[in-house]
Amino acid sequence: MNFLPRIVLGALACLTASVAAAASYPSKQIELVVAYQPGGGSDNTARAVADEARNHFPQTVFVMNKPGASGSIGWSYVLSGKPDGYKVLLMNPEMLFVPLMGIGKATIDDFQPVARFTDDPSSITVRADAPWNTIEEFIAYAKANPEAVTISNAGNGTIPHLAAAALADSTGATFTHVPYQGSSPAIMGLMAGDVKATTVAYAELRQHVETGKLKTLAVMSAQRLPAIPQVPTFKERGHDLQFSVWRGIGLPKGAPEEALAAWREVARKVYETPAFQKSLVSQNLTLAWADTPEFTADIARQNEAFKTLMKKLNLKP
Repeated sequence: MNFLPRIVLGALACLTASVAAAASYPSKQIELVVAYQPGGGSDNTARAVADEARNHFPQTVFVMNKPGASGSIGWSYVLSGKPDGYKVLLMNPEMLFVPLMGIGKATIDDFQPVARFTDDPSSITVRADAPWNTIEEFIAYAKANPEAVTISNAGNGTIPHLAAAALADSTGATFTHVPYQGSSPAIMGLMAGDVKATTVAYAELRQHVETGKLKTLAVMSAQRLPAIPQVPTFKERGHDLQFSVWRGIGLPKGAPEEALAAWREVARKVYETPAFQKSLVSQNLTLAWADTPEFTADIARQNEAFKTLMKKLNLKP
């Protein structure tokens, strides 16, 4: 006769424990992991997120840099241990194709995207005194002079590297790829005249274009950028090249639902904060919000596209 009450009491106990667990997250410090060195766009974005998230979580959110192996060390670190929601990853598009180059074991499929904050298209940018004033002139020269055009990128296995390789494949031109340790050194290499062009995102070199030191010939986005409406997209010129550096946050697959829900809510609050938006804009990053469903779907679409492209380009580390 006591069997039914025991079942009911047991169910109530489980429900109470579940509610308590949800209410208690987070109960300790949270690591926001950046798979790169301090000082870059990913690190700056993570620190802006952490600074604002502390106003919404009862526990401290701190940034942990785990650089190395084109990001795979940091990604693997987040996957180490129990997926309890206390290791959050600053996600970027390199996660889609670095594993396809045979680097590391962690893949995008190991993570659950939560929210995207920024999205910055790659560009073809040259020095202001370069002889090319249109993308057609640039490509024609590169085709007529194989490997003579040196293009800087942010390192092997980065979006700028892949963007330049895809440009060569699409146009039939042959470039010499020059990897640097990050976007800033790649831009400085162009300004110093060590290379002839760069595929770094326009947002990261905008100030040098606006001061007349560099000029952007085309952007790799679906639409022209509001900041430079006179500059065409590659798609307009017959080359459907769309590459961008986006940044968001994600959790390991299997993380508790309460952690995902909590971060989804806090991410929106963080993004909507004027101080956060001002911080990113001051770093020349382009705001581009995407909630969990949209972010997840967009990553899935890009992932399939990169798998096809990487097989075609056969890029190696």
